[in-house]
Amino acid sequence: MQLRRWLSHQVTQCSLVFFFLFTLSCSALEKPNLLIIQTDEHHFGTLGCYGGEIVDTQNIDWLAEQGVLCTSFYAVTPVCSPSRASFVSGRYPQKTPVETNNIPLNDGVITFASLLKQQGYATGFAGKWHLDGDGKPQWSPERKFGFDDNRFMFNRGHWKNFEIVQAQPRVGARDKKGQPSYSLAEADERSFSTDFLCDRAVEFIKANKAQPFCYYVSLPDPHGPNSVRAPYDTMYADIKVPIPSTLMREPNQIPNWGKADSVTAAQLRRIMPAYYGMVKCIDDNVGKLIQTLKEEGLLEKTIIVFTSDHGDLCGEHGRLNKGVPYEGSARIPFIIYAPGILPGGRVVDEALTTVDFLPTILSMMSVQGNYASDGRNATRLLQGTLQKPWYDLTFLRSTPGNPWLAAVSGQYKLVISATDKPWLIDVRNDPNEIVNLFGKPQYAKTIAQMRAGLIRYVKAHNDTHARFPAIQVQLSGF
Repeated sequence: MQLRRWLSHQVTQCSLVFFFLFTLSCSALEKPNLLIIQTDEHHFGTLGCYGGEIVDTQNIDWLAEQGVLCTSFYAVTPVCSPSRASFVSGRYPQKTPVETNNIPLNDGVITFASLLKQQGYATGFAGKWHLDGDGKPQWSPERKFGFDDNRFMFNRGHWKNFEIVQAQPRVGARDKKGQPSYSLAEADERSFSTDFLCDRAVEFIKANKAQPFCYYVSLPDPHGPNSVRAPYDTMYADIKVPIPSTLMREPNQIPNWGKADSVTAAQLRRIMPAYYGMVKCIDDNVGKLIQTLKEEGLLEKTIIVFTSDHGDLCGEHGRLNKGVPYEGSARIPFIIYAPGILPGGRVVDEALTTVDFLPTILSMMSVQGNYASDGRNATRLLQGTLQKPWYDLTFLRSTPGNPWLAAVSGQYKLVISATDKPWLIDVRNDPNEIVNLFGKPQYAKTIAQMRAGLIRYVKAHNDTHARFPAIQVQLSGF
């Protein structure tokens, strides 16, 4: 009797083990889909989940509530092409070699789409690519970099109106000479750029719902020109535009790397309502994509990433646009919804950059393969399952014109440049970034640690900015 019970127990245990292994095997076979929604020149502070109070971004906020929100995610170079190159490749700009805008991505660069394609994924891309040189708009570049369906990929431009003529996309607005124009040209819910591109994503999702897919929709808004279709064009016309407290700083309060022609309060009041309208239109389209996935029974099988290529200062420090290490320029929204892989409602404060995306997303999707990456796999950080503290330091670099390097953590930012003294900023306690803490004795240890990190970075990745004499001096001992 005891022998029979023992054998019965062993059979039961074996059955449980077999069931567990079978379940794991089935889970591994069910590959998650990937949908990337990337905006252009988007200030993170316009989103509710990042503290924004003007635009109701309920759909993007839903992704943050159900997924992971990163509060210190940065464009490794806060300019369009370098940031995009690093995002798709996991390599620093000097290696791609897209160090500034309009430089073609090297033929040998392996993207996450190439690797997913090898795993049997249907891949596609719609919207602004900006990695194939000067072509503008240049639809469907010949070099696809793993994005098989790139019919609706265009290389450059911030067009507002698209149409399909004889099964081919084109810019719907034209000037008097018949050339593509940035004009709205009566764009509506089908032809306005954000709507048009997200509709292409909807079509791709429905066409490929029976197989694992990866689709990347790259929206040219809210980058200027600040214009948007009705009803978004008047939705924020009566809003009281907040004027940044740093708008009117004196020149001697601004580091040389941060100086530019000043924007005025009057200009901000004129241009920002349309910027908010563009953000609202983006959020509504994010809602459309979420609803499509839900209706197709794919929402729980799809990883959704919402991010941007870089920020827009929106008047902070008297500037518009990007290109500098200030938060409004370099820090970008990064939200990742991955049901069954990442917990919902988690906030990650440690610093990450665009080079970390490729190794992280491939790890989350259990993709194996040989590829070079300069980034770190942050999957366990996002999951909250790290066994030891994350090394909270990452690195940013400028375009070649006004060289600077930055080491960034979840709290501090050290900027060294060829044109100014070093700056140490406590971004947590000084979010306006107006106080330089460099040289204060109580921060000597922090500065030494960040400087050592920068030295390791420039040596490991051959950053040519370190060859500038002023930067060499600051790296060698300040």
